[in-house]
Amino acid sequence: MADSAEAHTHRGAEPAYLARLNPEQRRAVETLDGPVLVLAGAGTGKTRVLTARFAHILLSGRAWPGQVLAVTFTNKAAREMAARVAAILDRPAEGLWLGTFHALCARMLRRHAEAVGLKPNFTILDTDDQERLLKQVMEAAGIDHRRWPVRAMMAIIQRFKDRGLTPGRVTPAEDSDFAGGRSVEIYHAYQQRLLAVNAADFGDLLLSMTELLRTQPEVLAEYHRKFRFILVDEYQDTNLVQYLWLRLLAQGSKNICCVGDDDQSIYSWRGAEIENILRFEKDFPGAAIIRLERNYRSTAPILAAASHLIANNEGRLGKTLRPAAAASEGEKLQVISLWDSDEEARTVGARIEQLRREGESLAEMAVLVRAGFQTRAFEERLIAIGIPYRVVGGAKFYERQEIRDAMAYMRVLQQPADDLAFERIINLPRRGIGDTTLRSFHAHARAHAVPLYAAAEALQPAQKGRVREALGELLRNFARWRDQIARDGHVATTAAMLDESGYTEMWKNDKSPEAPGRLENLRELVRALADFDSLGGFLDHVALVMENDEAAEGERVSLMTLHAAKGLEFDTVFLPGWEEGLFPNQRALDEGGARALEEERRLAYVGLTRARRRAIVSSAANRRIYANWQASIPSRFIDELPESEISRIGADSARRQHAAPAPGWFVPGQRPGRLIEAGSDRQGAWEVAPRPARAEALGVGDRVFHQKFGYGRVMLVDGEKVDVRFEKAGEKKLLDRFLDKA
Repeated sequence: MADSAEAHTHRGAEPAYLARLNPEQRRAVETLDGPVLVLAGAGTGKTRVLTARFAHILLSGRAWPGQVLAVTFTNKAAREMAARVAAILDRPAEGLWLGTFHALCARMLRRHAEAVGLKPNFTILDTDDQERLLKQVMEAAGIDHRRWPVRAMMAIIQRFKDRGLTPGRVTPAEDSDFAGGRSVEIYHAYQQRLLAVNAADFGDLLLSMTELLRTQPEVLAEYHRKFRFILVDEYQDTNLVQYLWLRLLAQGSKNICCVGDDDQSIYSWRGAEIENILRFEKDFPGAAIIRLERNYRSTAPILAAASHLIANNEGRLGKTLRPAAAASEGEKLQVISLWDSDEEARTVGARIEQLRREGESLAEMAVLVRAGFQTRAFEERLIAIGIPYRVVGGAKFYERQEIRDAMAYMRVLQQPADDLAFERIINLPRRGIGDTTLRSFHAHARAHAVPLYAAAEALQPAQKGRVREALGELLRNFARWRDQIARDGHVATTAAMLDESGYTEMWKNDKSPEAPGRLENLRELVRALADFDSLGGFLDHVALVMENDEAAEGERVSLMTLHAAKGLEFDTVFLPGWEEGLFPNQRALDEGGARALEEERRLAYVGLTRARRRAIVSSAANRRIYANWQASIPSRFIDELPESEISRIGADSARRQHAAPAPGWFVPGQRPGRLIEAGSDRQGAWEVAPRPARAEALGVGDRVFHQKFGYGRVMLVDGEKVDVRFEKAGEKKLLDRFLDKA
């Protein structure tokens, strides 16, 4: 292979991609033979190691691009790896087997679809269609889905699949008592129904390929010959079926390199098994274990606090992060104790304002919460003070109603046997085809073992009046659109289909406020089609990706859960709500015991290590949980932080530079309520006092601040009652005790 300018500085010199690695990273890149586990701590250059190793395999001539299987957990990570490898090679690498578990297994399964009873053009169902199909199965079995929810049964099925269990492999010990012990029966019927409509769900992609590799030696041997090296990112997040798939493929060359961090395993709730990484040496005897401990992201106090905290976990392989020389100094971790959750939101907002005034970027600030409901207070606070923000993890583009409808049309165009898609659009827009007619189509389809589309074709002449005409027109249109796609292409045909079906007209006639936005979304969907060579390729992409790229204009503070923050980094990270019951989460502890506590601690570790320059932990003595106020005590995780690396303060003195702490602030020696003597029961440590009356009267023209409405001016004073014109909320009548002079 030709050397690139990136790979070599000049002939005979050390490759640049190796020269910029530290000794541990370089060892991880150059140890090519046999199994390797790279324990990559947060901020230690994991992506650089993976891409350099991939490029090194190719540049050293050990394998061609198609002989390396590289597995990631997100499409974004796969794109980033491909781009970085191409930069090192100085050219695009063709024929890569690089992608997510689901994307790679979908690619494999289309080559071997017949072996599992599918056709190569099978549909990959999304969550909504999975539940609709399962609902049909449960109704046919006489199971009341109001008593036994479809979503609960789907969770059981996906748990079976995540553990690599086909219906025939579920043992009584692994079974569920759902629907009177009929879960395996329902699972089997669901799988049969998937085959009947030539479809697979996400769990099937991995489960079917694992079964093929396990039961058909010739298929396994084919991939052993093909893949000489295997690279796996985020190995700590693998579930059991992913682990089994990888282990089967690695039996060939045994050149498997897994990169991960056992201290960042935080997804057990979606099937991740931390034991997969903990038992790597047992699974692959003689494996090289390489620890990356030199952190290039965070300051020394942040790393010391995070390492001290995570050391309390027993289920870990062990490593200690240390800062690179350039990041050896920095601010101590701040631990702030506050009176209530409203004051916590005000404190965070004030600190964000202060940092912004000092020139810090809003895009480099994040508020990371344990539970989604916590964001509300911060959203209201940021709106009140005019700070732009984004909530990461909102509604996805491809999950919106109009997009699902339009894609159902595309799926029927691509594959008429897709019963779920056809059922969704057969009366959309309304064509007079009611439930009774649809049930007759289903009965015919079951009786003659044909798709619903074929049943509609057979029964259309027998329908009456409007239904016969509307259904006939729809079926003729689909036949015409299929002919048109070969002539005009999938983009123009899809646009014509949405118009000629009456679907876009339906939204044009809709007078709701959402209708214009829905039409814009449909136009964006058609534009997205142009990036793909075929309709089938686009449908596969949407089924596998389901991502909504939030390209928000301008700088914004990020609000998200700790789970959503993994893999991200910010200069400043706020970590509110570190209280017992909230974090660690009491429900998790009740369900998972000691194992759950260790995962909660790993989640805290992930939160701390998102911060580059400063991390601010806060707890509130009183918190509103949904509609109720509850007294709280600080999280045990705060007690596990090293005193030498933290700064404990009662409140943020920068909340307003010219104002003393308000009466509700929890400041030692200056707090309302009463702190019980040391050594007493901490759970009952607080007695909440009512907010006291104002000590200083307000006057007309005074600038004031309200924790919900923000800043404003007093327009009228009538005893304790005041009229205030707020900068963003307009005029309000309030009691003066709820206002602070600004």
